Parts: sequence; C-alpha cells; structure tokens
Amino acid sequence: MKKIINGKRYNTDTATLIGSTGHGYPGNFEYWAEELYRKKTGEFFLYGEGGPMSKYSRRIGENEWSGGEEIRPLSLKEAQEWVENYLDADEYEQVFGKIEENKSQISTWIADSVKVDADRLREKGYTLADIFEAGVKHLQQL
Repeated sequence: MKKIINGKRYNTDTATLIGSTGHGYPGNFEYWAEELYRKKTGEFFLYGEGGPMSKYSRRIGENEWSGGEEIRPLSLKEAQEWVENYLDADEYEQVFGKIEENKSQISTWIADSVKVDADRLREKGYTLADIFEAGVKHLQQL
C-alpha cells in the first residue's frame, strides 16, 4: 500500500517490515492485522487492516460498515510501545538497540530529543545528510 500523509510518502513495498500482529482471521468481522515498518529515512509507520467490527472499519452507508485499511505514521516512542506490546525482547533490541540497565532511560531520552530536532529541521527543508554533516562538524569543533 502507498499513501501520502502530510507531504510524506509511505510505501509498504519499499519500507522494511519490523514485525506484525493480529487478531482473528480474515473474513471474521472482528479480524484485524497490523504491520510495523521503518522507512529508509528512519521514520516508522503502521499498516493496518481489519473487518467491519474492527478498529479499521469504515462507514459505507447509513448503519453500514465495511472492513478497511490505513497507514499511520508513528513517533519513535509510539513505535517502541508497539514493539514492546507485540514483539519479544530480542526483536525490540534488533530494532532499537541493546537495553542496558540504568542507561536505557538516558539513551531513549537522547534518541527522542535528536529525532524531534531532526524532524523540525526536515520540515524546514534540510535533508538527513545535511543534519548529519552539521552534527559531525559540531563534534569536530569540541
């Protein structure tokens, strides 16, 4: 599935599948399935689909519902929470790095802060390469 959201392209064919989960079976009214993806830019998004009584249902008429599908961008924190809820510890560490006792909160805070700053710079037209290059130059001056 391909979708443009807030001027950004999301494509399940070109992104990396991180993991998946679901409930029930296709054809069941309450069935739903989700897949977490990471784009080449590092951004996460969720692809979900489901039956007419699932969170992915869509209205097709008065008192009529059908199954549906959607793509939803996720923040780093939302992606981490999704992986914590639906995948195991080894899969979590493959995606987000090894968790060390007493360092995980600081690491997460730093990663979240850097991502927020990078997102703001990208909104202003900077590429990830521009941001990385500026960061390297700053570190060299220290």
